[in-house]
This record gives sequence, C-alpha cells and structure tokens, in this order.
Amino acid sequence: MLGPAGFYLVLNLCFGEAALRNGWGIPTATDIAIAWLVARVIFGMDHPAVSYLLLLAIADDAIGLFIIAVFYPNPAATLQPLWLGFVLGGMVIAYLFRRWNFRNYWPYILLGGGMSWVGLIKAHLHPALALVSIVPFLPHPTQDCKNVFDEDLDDHSTLSTFEHEWKVIVDLGLFAFGLANAGVALSSIGTETWLVFYSLLFGKIMGIAGLGYLAAKWGFPLPEGMTIRDLILVSIIGGIGFTVALFIAGEAFVDPVLQDEARMGALLSIFIAFLAIGMGRYFRIQRKNLFSRSKIA
Repeated sequence: MLGPAGFYLVLNLCFGEAALRNGWGIPTATDIAIAWLVARVIFGMDHPAVSYLLLLAIADDAIGLFIIAVFYPNPAATLQPLWLGFVLGGMVIAYLFRRWNFRNYWPYILLGGGMSWVGLIKAHLHPALALVSIVPFLPHPTQDCKNVFDEDLDDHSTLSTFEHEWKVIVDLGLFAFGLANAGVALSSIGTETWLVFYSLLFGKIMGIAGLGYLAAKWGFPLPEGMTIRDLILVSIIGGIGFTVALFIAGEAFVDPVLQDEARMGALLSIFIAFLAIGMGRYFRIQRKNLFSRSKIA
C-alpha cells in the first residue's frame, strides 16, 4: 500500500496540483473479486500465488477501511475519540461470547457490532468499520479443509455459517454499489484519472513486487512453489482497484468533478486484467489445477 500511495503523491507533485493531494488513498485498494478471478485464469486453481494475492487483497482492503475512517472523516464534524470506548466495549462483549462458547453469530453481530457501530457514528468515523473489530471473535477452526471449489468440507463453525448465510446478500450489495457508483460520463477524464490509474498499475508493482522481493532477500521467502515471475504477476493483478477504489474516491473529494475523474481511474484499472493475462502467457505460467484436498492455515 505504501507503493501506490507514495507513487501517487510523487506523480501529483510532478504533474498534478495541490487540490488532488487528498486522493492518495484511492490507489491503495485492490478489488478482491476481480483480482481473484484473474489470478485463477492465469495461475489455475491451486497455485500458491492465488492464496498469496487473496491475502494481500483482503489485508489492503481492511486497511483501506481504516484509511477512510481516519484520513477521510466527515469534514463537517470533528473527531470524538472518547466514543471509541463503545468500539472497545463491543470487542469485549464479542470476546466474552466466545469464551462462553456462543455458537450463534447473532449475539456477536447485534450486541458487539451494534456497540461498535454506535461508537464509530458518535466518534464521527466511517461506520463501515463496525464489524471489522467484531468478526475475528466469531468461533472458527485454526485450519480450513477446502476442496478445489474453495467450499468448506467440514467447517460448520460460527464464522463459516455467518459467511455462507450472508454471502449472497453481500454479493448483491457489492453489485448494486458498483452499479450505482461506477456510472460516470466518459468525458470525466482528467489529471486525477491518470494519477489514480498509473498509481494503481505502477505503484502496486513497486509495493508488492518491490517490497516482496526485498522481503525474500531479508529472510522472508515467498510461499513454496511461487517464483519472482509469479510475484510480478501478482503485483500487476493487485492494481485492479475498482470497488473499494470507487468507495474511497467518494470519500476523498467533495468536488463531484474530481470524484468522477477519480472513479474513472478506478474503472480503467479493470483493463489491467488484460495486461496481467497477456503477461501470464508471455511468462508461460504453468497453471495448477490439482483436484485434491488442500489445507490452508
């Protein structure tokens, strides 16, 4: 995330203007669903690069919500940090429910999540973070047994039940969000559009491939079976921002013209998928489709 944010600020310093500086958070996002689909097309179903990319995408989207809450607060309201005690209270309630072995997810969501939501609203932070601090307390196994379609075979835990029962609703909600927020005029292309697009493309390569390579040199190796070429491809795929980038774009700017320009940059990032697929064929990536059970820690 440091790569695209830093690249955006440097690019804006060279070619942009002060009014666009606040958009640095937009290119930090990765669209989990589209990136996962493109990775499956390139690497197959069982390549370690797919899990590696998925972990990165989930992490940077979670941090993206934190960026929205902290760096893009409501300009009409000042931060009220004392109300964050409600968020902490919600976490304590969720922790106690887990200690008491509550298997139904509703108490966690309604009581713990409700307190967290109130705390964020009153603190004038974005309520999209409400369940981020609660869901980790839902009982779940330390290992997941999954088949090649990523369906849990033996997992009937509280977390898995919550995921499966709400998956369709969340997917429909994301589709509606993308449909409502992606609609911008094609004429809404400006400096901000290219700042976002190039930062997603080159900034993600710098951040993921660059820091990933350095980490491997410093003694933190890539997953077994994953090469530097795979890491470069993962960094390109990670540049597909779309959904979360659209969300951050709506929070980063008040001016609707700048919002539309930023959203157009997020939309154009979808074309990075074709670049990634082309690079995958150039690198002659061997797809891995092993029809066997795998354990993912």
